[in-house]
Amino acid sequence: MARSGLRPGRSDTERSRGAQTGGSGHDSPAVVDTASALAGLVARIGAATRVGVDTEADSLHCYREKVCLVQIGLAEADELVDPLADLDLTPFLGALSGVEVVMHGADFDLRMLYRLGFGAPSAIFDTMIAARLTGAPRYGYAALVAEHFGVALTKGPQTANWALRPLPPRLAQYARNDTHFLLPLAERLGRRLDELGRRGWLEQSCGRVVDAARVVRERDPETEWRVRGSHVLRPRAAAVLRELWRWREREAEAADRPPFHVLSNADLVDAAGRFDRGERVAPRGLRSGRLARFGLAAEEALRLEEAEWPVRPPGRARPQFTRAQDRRLAALRGRRDRKAKELAIDADLIAPRAALERVAVEGDDALAGLLPWQWSLLRG
Repeated sequence: MARSGLRPGRSDTERSRGAQTGGSGHDSPAVVDTASALAGLVARIGAATRVGVDTEADSLHCYREKVCLVQIGLAEADELVDPLADLDLTPFLGALSGVEVVMHGADFDLRMLYRLGFGAPSAIFDTMIAARLTGAPRYGYAALVAEHFGVALTKGPQTANWALRPLPPRLAQYARNDTHFLLPLAERLGRRLDELGRRGWLEQSCGRVVDAARVVRERDPETEWRVRGSHVLRPRAAAVLRELWRWREREAEAADRPPFHVLSNADLVDAAGRFDRGERVAPRGLRSGRLARFGLAAEEALRLEEAEWPVRPPGRARPQFTRAQDRRLAALRGRRDRKAKELAIDADLIAPRAALERVAVEGDDALAGLLPWQWSLLRG
């Protein structure tokens, strides 16, 4: 996110950071990509108690998503660590485990750090969760920076190739902006949480994020090929789509390109339907070798027996409640909404609808799925 020339307000922490105009605030490399530079950064992290962290990953220019940058926000500067360089990141990740980590919307960034071999933060402060718990109506990073510091962050590069080296100055500046305000923002939000008596709510909520980010999301081979529009296909056409999807995955992996660079989802669905109708299909842009393999995949699917065609999964039916459960659900929702209005926070923060439905059906035992601060409000 590119930053305007306005300067933030200055607490003690903010005075030590100042307003950056493009550099890191001292004589340091644009990107930390050598062992000596990383060792110096590790020492500075070790001397801190709280560090802002963000990551940039690339999934638009390669087959497998990879972490391309780790941004570190310290009181005196914002640094960029290059995980694509030939570096041993173990000391760096170990140093991060020893300090409180400040992130905004931590789930994704924690997943990226775990992928690099990160253990776990000793403590985490998620500024997005903190803002929501204080009742902030807008809790995006740019919105919070504008509200608290009067600084307008322009929209970032949505399709940037973060694997480019040397890193273009525009991307380096955008990356530094992502951590530049994290520490003073956490300072302000923390004070507000303490005034409201909700610091414990944040700690519980952040603990859940840390645990949830460790869950590896496995791809389901029975459903991963069901792209948008596939539900309208006849069973044999669905079988063709499944094989074409697998063909596209092989092609993308071999070329180290995202699957949509090979063929779009819409083109896959269209080709599957046309093959099923006996039409000749030759999508524009497929060269001879790739086109031949594309045709062979479709032919293989067309030879499958009917018993081998995929079965359409049943739709999700809404749960049917008894009258007693309906009354219990309405009472829970009313209690939740009154509490939310009283506390000036989003009702879903206390409990989303799915959680209320579980409690309505299963009773108070289902409250165990909520955090202590959440169920205490629901039961209170």
